[in-house]
Amino acid sequence: MSGPSDFAVDGLDDSYRPSPDESFMNPRQLAYFRAKLNGWKNDILREAQGTLVQLQSDSLREPDVTDRASSETDWSIELRTRDRQRKLIAKIDAALRRIEDGEYGYCEVSGEPISLARLEARPIATMTVEAQENHERQEKVSRDE
Repeated sequence: MSGPSDFAVDGLDDSYRPSPDESFMNPRQLAYFRAKLNGWKNDILREAQGTLVQLQSDSLREPDVTDRASSETDWSIELRTRDRQRKLIAKIDAALRRIEDGEYGYCEVSGEPISLARLEARPIATMTVEAQENHERQEKVSRDE
């Protein structure tokens, strides 16, 4: 997600990975996750820009009705993907704000530290695995009622 240049900005080389042996959310870990989140966001923005350029240059004026329908379906899927990514950028921005506020890495429900493995896999996580599972169970119960 992030290249070496992203880490160099924060004084990290790209071989660094947060470790449970360090103090939780120390400046080095925060710099690592900030770079990871910014790299992810930049990748998404670059892809979106590519989609925009392609959309502006491609024409949906295929002479064949079937070809046109196929192209419209492809673009519909692409635009839905971009909409999901737009929502993801909002979550990335929220995670970056939590880093600045000193709240990143801590569960919004219990206040407990979120595991480094979870944050590595899903850097926008706001809850521990246990809190997330409870939340999802409660949502399922609400839907079933």
